[in-house]
Amino acid sequence: MKKNLFLLGLLVCSMATIAQTEKADKPESWYFKLGGSYFNQTASTEFPTVGGHDAMNRTYVGGKLVSEKSITGSFGQGFRTGITAGYRFNTRLGVELGANYYTSNDKTMAQTTSDMPITPSGVYNFKSVGQITAFDIAPALVLFLGEHKGFEPYTKVGVLVPVHGDLEITTDARAPIAFNPTTGAPVAFGDVHSVDKVKPNPTIGFTAALGTSYKLGKHISAFAELEYRNFTVHGKTKETTEFTVNGNDALATRSTAQIHTNYRDGIDVNSNNAATNPNGVNKDKPMDELSSYVGISGLGLTLGLKYSL
Repeated sequence: MKKNLFLLGLLVCSMATIAQTEKADKPESWYFKLGGSYFNQTASTEFPTVGGHDAMNRTYVGGKLVSEKSITGSFGQGFRTGITAGYRFNTRLGVELGANYYTSNDKTMAQTTSDMPITPSGVYNFKSVGQITAFDIAPALVLFLGEHKGFEPYTKVGVLVPVHGDLEITTDARAPIAFNPTTGAPVAFGDVHSVDKVKPNPTIGFTAALGTSYKLGKHISAFAELEYRNFTVHGKTKETTEFTVNGNDALATRSTAQIHTNYRDGIDVNSNNAATNPNGVNKDKPMDELSSYVGISGLGLTLGLKYSL
């Protein structure tokens, strides 16, 4: 009898030990992450044409060009905040779905500096600066590499799907505001300020990350990720939302063609663009311009907290 009780007690202890071990080894099913990131750009390309001005930094002295340099870069440098929901199928494999808000650093896209009006346009001291803001969702596949002393490294790959955002281009110039009706030469100058917003076509990007978490408590962990992402934004439309002259609102003086732009893969004699249409521009319709692309490639570090259920 004592032998049977001893064997029964040993069996119960063994089952309890096995159950505790399985519980310890079993990963959480659901987890949530909150983090912030800073990205540096990893690839630079020439910026698209802005308001008819190509991506150049030009300096004129006495009306003559003395220096010229291409402006390159991307909007991959900036800050991001996001929240992520994750699910682990087992100790090694899981999936995540992130929702992020990204704000790029300001980037000079075109600039001209001169000590006097440049014929024939008369524009000088011209500068356009762009900034991208965007919301995106990021589904990813996660591979966990095993936990050791509280640290659990992992890798993940996925896609980026922007759901909302725009490229805002702010332009300031000392420009002609009145012209001679006979010769067309500028006769008066003023400080002109404008803001254009470029809406993108749908696009998909790529992301890959290497990270690790570290347990701070039963349910709380800190995590860090080194992430690379790469995608290109293709302009769809552009709209001028602000236009002032010497600080006074002058948006109402702009025509539909000056305020609205439709980006096309190509323009021809039927397009609303004076460069190809022999009839010139219909001011009552949006302007047609060639499509523009900007890159948002970057390498970033994300730090945050993870809560496991």
